Amino acid sequence: MGIIGVVSAMTIPTLMQNHQRKTYVTQFHKVYNEIQQASLQYMSDHNALNLREAGLNSRAKVGEFFNNYFKVVNTCEEGDVRTPCLASEYRSIDGTSELKNFSGWSAAYCVTLASGASILLDPPALYTLTVNGVNSYYGHVVIDVNGSAGPNIGGRDVFHLEFYDDGSLDVLGATPECKSKGVCNGQSLTKIRENLYNSNCFKNYLGYGCIGKILNDNWEMNY
Repeated sequence: MGIIGVVSAMTIPTLMQNHQRKTYVTQFHKVYNEIQQASLQYMSDHNALNLREAGLNSRAKVGEFFNNYFKVVNTCEEGDVRTPCLASEYRSIDGTSELKNFSGWSAAYCVTLASGASILLDPPALYTLTVNGVNSYYGHVVIDVNGSAGPNIGGRDVFHLEFYDDGSLDVLGATPECKSKGVCNGQSLTKIRENLYNSNCFKNYLGYGCIGKILNDNWEMNY
């Protein structure tokens, strides 16, 4: 019995951590798919080839997008903190950085869904990235898979990534042209994701770059 107790004490924490990682990834994957599916429907409903052409080009339009294509239970548009949809503060995996407000997100719209997940979303026409003479348009997005509930750690239950005007979600540099035609500024898509993961994931309070590792590893949180 003593041996069993020792083995259990050694293995149970690891099993619990693995289970929690799978839970976070499953929840993240669900919201990720919901955004992409809603984007495709939005483009279809507006007879457009991309979200810019469909008119998703302002904070107000993002609000309409959420309210027409998602089950929204709360909207958080007052102030820089965006509570109660998002937590009042976030920290990085390695504990070296913290975020206590969203003051730089004035163009974004913030909601909590019926699933409990919260999304802070820029219009996908806000920024332009030019690679090899090809322009791509995108906005930022934060997905917190369980809203303001803990642990509120970037790369665990909250993720920062890019929202491209074709409706896809990925890292910066994984543009529609990159994914469809290989115009990736001299690097493979896999390498672009790997580089952002290595340089940002563990030290970023919103898990910037972590999605690259998750996508490369076929929706596994192997970190």
